[in-house]
Amino acid sequence: MDNSLDNDSANTSANTTASLNGSEAVNLAAEQSKSTAHRNIPSPDFEGFPLEDDTANLRQGPSLHDGLLALLPLVGVWSGSGQVNDNGDEYAFGQQLVISHDGENYLRFDSRTWRLDEDGNSTGADQREIGFWRISLKDEIEVTLTNSRGLVEIMYGEPVNERAWQLESASTIVTATGPAAHGPGKRLYGLLPNNNLGWVDERLVNGELIPYMSAELKRVAG
Repeated sequence: MDNSLDNDSANTSANTTASLNGSEAVNLAAEQSKSTAHRNIPSPDFEGFPLEDDTANLRQGPSLHDGLLALLPLVGVWSGSGQVNDNGDEYAFGQQLVISHDGENYLRFDSRTWRLDEDGNSTGADQREIGFWRISLKDEIEVTLTNSRGLVEIMYGEPVNERAWQLESASTIVTATGPAAHGPGKRLYGLLPNNNLGWVDERLVNGELIPYMSAELKRVAG
């Protein structure tokens, strides 16, 4: 991958997230949590299962592992919409993103997207992506992702600040039936001033970093 990728999106996110000071962020989160704090992902409740259930609510279930504190704001269930430009195939999509933990030193990442028509109605399933986020004591983020289209990707990154996280592809593998053109890329996740989660995925096409997917998601649980 070209290591000279520009940092415009990272700088934009850093500036955007920095526009909300600490006390404002806490007050806004407290107000928003009135409608989400009691919600969580369902428990399978299998009798005799010896491990902790996943939780997307920091108020419920096992305590978050100390090693994940730099990723704590990501935990929750997020829902919203975004845009795709997949080599000229442009469309809107809806997304539900569940970022959960089970008390161990990793986060579980589970994304489902569906295509939207011009009126914002679902026209059917699009992609699923499942993976795990880890972060070292040096704030080095490691992400492994598997996509339902036939993609496996490893990404590395670091926090931009306490409200934004940047990742870059280290290895992208496409199966025989996977997308013919899907280059390495960069992702940026960040909490916006309204505490929604914004993210953008850019891909390398003919040596140039091109916007591929982006979305803005509202916390609906956690």
